[in-house]
Amino acid sequence: MIPLDALPTPALLVDLDRLERNIADMAGAFAAAGVALRPHVKTTKCWEVARRQLDAGAIGFTCSTAAEVAWLQSRGVGDLLWAHIPIGPRKVAFVVDALLRHGGGLTVSLDSVEAARPLSAAAAAAGVTVPFVLEVNTGHARLGVEPSTAVAIAAGIAALPGLRLRGVLTHEGHISASADRAALESAGAAAGALLVSVAGDLRTAGHEVEIVSVGSTPGATSTPFVPGVTEGRPGTYVYYDANQTRVGSCTLDQCAQTVLARVASVQRAGRPIIDAGIKAMSSDAIAAAGSVGLVLDRPDVVFAEANEEHGFLLDGGAMPLAVGDLVRLVPNHACGTTNMWSHLYAVRGDHAVERWEISARY
Repeated sequence: MIPLDALPTPALLVDLDRLERNIADMAGAFAAAGVALRPHVKTTKCWEVARRQLDAGAIGFTCSTAAEVAWLQSRGVGDLLWAHIPIGPRKVAFVVDALLRHGGGLTVSLDSVEAARPLSAAAAAAGVTVPFVLEVNTGHARLGVEPSTAVAIAAGIAALPGLRLRGVLTHEGHISASADRAALESAGAAAGALLVSVAGDLRTAGHEVEIVSVGSTPGATSTPFVPGVTEGRPGTYVYYDANQTRVGSCTLDQCAQTVLARVASVQRAGRPIIDAGIKAMSSDAIAAAGSVGLVLDRPDVVFAEANEEHGFLLDGGAMPLAVGDLVRLVPNHACGTTNMWSHLYAVRGDHAVERWEISARY
């Protein structure tokens, strides 16, 4: 065990009590509703966390990258959804090879016949069948077919050799635009209902639809519980972050991931400078409104801006920060912050109890 004040700074920390409570709470809510939980592993990229999620009942994982898929397959995880359209010869070859090496266990996402054709050709040549879900736009307008075109596009893809339709998928990321929690919950339910409707249209057209998959942490209290949804894919919930506090998904005392930093300079009154910048925090400011993150236990201090190695705080409090003081910072976006680090310290109280590796980074 290492006291926090003995760690080099900056350092990435995960509070074990909060982490374990977050995992248990989400797993319990999904189990009670009879909905499968397939967490997004991009939030943590850490086996010690993933193992805890599996132990709590997760059916497998959602992945963003080929590296995440390969890493989890090497750990023996057999039910993975790559929520990514495999475009280009390297990604196509990776999918086929992953299925051949592991005898299945991988499902990909598609949203066009054009994207599906190279995958179909490679799969047919190798004698494998690639399971896929059709991604549907329920409002986020990032990837996904429009609901009105889903049946026709699904039919076109499913008709290609070497591909098998398993169901539908959406990411209801657009609901975070609402600052009102009741409106956010309503938008989440609407996204789930729209996806269920598309699944019904596909079944009417003769397709088997076993998976109706939704996914986001802001929507995790609404979208997965629409009747007809079969699984949810939240990721950030294990750590939460400053963005999630802003949209009401959690309170600050649920945030498990922090960056430990020290005050390096106080040459300008009210503007202490710390030794953690965007290389420690990431520069994600999706909902940040001019903030790089939140200063844990010091609501009077604003983390206003950062460059690569330094952060600039605004301290108007009654107890000004001094050189050498430690601060713990809640990142705006946990997933982007994780990808900046090669390891983290698992913490209980004011001591680091273990060092955990972070894998499958870019």
